[in-house]
Amino acid sequence: MQFITFIHEFLKNPKSIGAISPSSKKLTKKMLETISFEQAECIIELGPGTGSFTMELIKKKKPLTKLILIDNNAVFCEKLRRQLAYEPNVEVIHGSAENLCLYMDELHIKKIDYIVSGLPFTSLSPIVSASILQNIRTCMEDGEFITFQYSLVRKSLIQQFFDRISHTKVWMNIPPAYVLRCK
Repeated sequence: MQFITFIHEFLKNPKSIGAISPSSKKLTKKMLETISFEQAECIIELGPGTGSFTMELIKKKKPLTKLILIDNNAVFCEKLRRQLAYEPNVEVIHGSAENLCLYMDELHIKKIDYIVSGLPFTSLSPIVSASILQNIRTCMEDGEFITFQYSLVRKSLIQQFFDRISHTKVWMNIPPAYVLRCK
């Protein structure tokens, strides 16, 4: 059912979805492997879509760890709200990652430990991408920004906002993807 929803939303607006299928288990594992779930107090997920990363984040996070999900797709947000209605400390926001700092102020969150992103920076305009990255940089002082991309076309843009970036390629995903870790 998640796959059908994903494909339907992709066909409606491919530039904002950015993929033809949900992320694989291998990509999910690689994205989350450096998160210190024992210490994390706040994790943000940008572009959770149908929840490939979300479900693993919920399984691994401590009950008191806040998990904030931000997606600009109303259908995905509504499905996540229904699915996660009884999960403690999980908030689903229908909105733009460009407003990340505003949402953190509204939720009285002072510190973000990790931001996990499924946003398709290659598909987004450079202006929107830069706005999102600036918000991430402004809101996250010492945390780690973890994103995946299908190409490294926007790596130089991302490097403008982070001092250190490493990347690895995950072949077992459709299509293969690069995981970028930014500090």
